[in-house]
Amino acid sequence: MSDPAAQGRLIVLSGPAGAGKTTVAERIFAQGEVQRSVSATTRSPRPNERDGVDYIFLSEEAFRAKVARGEFLEHARVHGNFYGTPREPVEEAIAAGKTVMLVIDVQGALQVKARFPEAFLIFLDAPDEATLASRLTGRNTEAEAEIEVRRAAAARERQHKEQYDAHVINDDLDRCVADLSAVIRSSRQPEHRRH
Repeated sequence: MSDPAAQGRLIVLSGPAGAGKTTVAERIFAQGEVQRSVSATTRSPRPNERDGVDYIFLSEEAFRAKVARGEFLEHARVHGNFYGTPREPVEEAIAAGKTVMLVIDVQGALQVKARFPEAFLIFLDAPDEATLASRLTGRNTEAEAEIEVRRAAAARERQHKEQYDAHVINDDLDRCVADLSAVIRSSRQPEHRRH
């Protein structure tokens, strides 16, 4: 019988905009135990984002062509832009015994769970609505109207958190990263793996 800890695994980190997914995920990736999955998107790059590193930036036409060819593990239109996880690099990494973490929105996470029931889903959230709103405003990357759309979406996304395998609150960055690392490590145990 093979060692479950040596098998490749798929971890999905998601939650509402402003929960701190990107910041927390960067700290987790820097620890070196989890491999990054780079998503594709049709949105414009934010300052300091690099194509192929932060996202694969595609035109809507190119994105739709990849959808038609079945090249995404999951994809969705979120806040007016398309996002998707390229299937091939994820499957190759898992086949090689690596733990891959997707950092995606809630609807994408639920698609992954439907297609890969063994995926381990972690819901990251802000401690409260005021913190979430402050983080969205403090990013200075979205217009006020878009912030309001994201706040409304957050309420809808929280309705799905019971479908997740674990929940982590981002009220303190260091503690959140430690909690998330512990959850990822515990997901290797057979009792946490779905069959």
